[in-house]
Amino acid sequence: MRFALDDLLADVPADQVDEARSFYNSRAAGRGPSSPEELRETRARRSAPSPADPPAIEKMVEAAGVRVPVRIFTPTEGRARGVYLDIHGGGFYMDSAARDDGRNRRLADTLHIAVVSVDYRLAPEHPWPAAPDDCEAAALWLVEHADDHFGSSRLAIGGRSAGATLALATLLRLRDSGDVDGFTGAALQFGTYDLSAQTPAGRRIADEYFLQAYVGHVEDRTAPDISPIYGDLHGLPPALLVVGSTDVLLEDNLAMAGRLSAVGNDGELRIYPESPHGFTGHPTAMARTALSGIDSWLLERFAQP
Repeated sequence: MRFALDDLLADVPADQVDEARSFYNSRAAGRGPSSPEELRETRARRSAPSPADPPAIEKMVEAAGVRVPVRIFTPTEGRARGVYLDIHGGGFYMDSAARDDGRNRRLADTLHIAVVSVDYRLAPEHPWPAAPDDCEAAALWLVEHADDHFGSSRLAIGGRSAGATLALATLLRLRDSGDVDGFTGAALQFGTYDLSAQTPAGRRIADEYFLQAYVGHVEDRTAPDISPIYGDLHGLPPALLVVGSTDVLLEDNLAMAGRLSAVGNDGELRIYPESPHGFTGHPTAMARTALSGIDSWLLERFAQP
């Protein structure tokens, strides 16, 4: 079988491709902090997140002996048709749930869903397994309480970058404990699925400091809770994988899409041309098209009988 990367690209208007190419050609490529000192400086320079209107409801939830803060958005009109568990990105060592308040408020009102965003603990102060412990606790709380709190037990999960990694690790934990059935889908944006540096895809990011911060103390990083690409991936809900064609994690996402499909999961891979890591957070028509596609996909999951 032969195929080219162009065969896998999402079908988007040519003017969006041209705009994206121009935007990224004039924009310096970003890179995360490369040392503890740079991380502290970057955190200190970050502006405060823009508030949402109406604002998030802040709540502390608990499950499996773990207490974790979450930020909750419900539709301003009507009842929620489902609940989306959002896991923010930031390399496991930056950002917060509040930074996604604007996006999550829009999601709640546009899709008429409740959005619960997890403020998981960050590395290096809290290395693995703190983050997946927190995400699992939030997910288990929803499994038990979503219907009472939001009027719906239909659940979906998703995240961006590190958040996508944590979303998949959370689903593997839920699958193993028998609690995954309530989840109808996973929207995974440009996740990193090999943190072991043992696959060709994983070696492309082997020198990134976030790996040291998050799992530097772990001898075997092929544990599926860290690197989901090595996991037994059967029995997971449908997944949408979104990534850009110039993302350093493209190969990682191709491999994950192949593994999910090979064990019989319902998976869809969407590759957006001329787009680097994190592109859905950038002010381009390509990003808006990708986000609109994710919204539509989530709506289909919540509408399933």
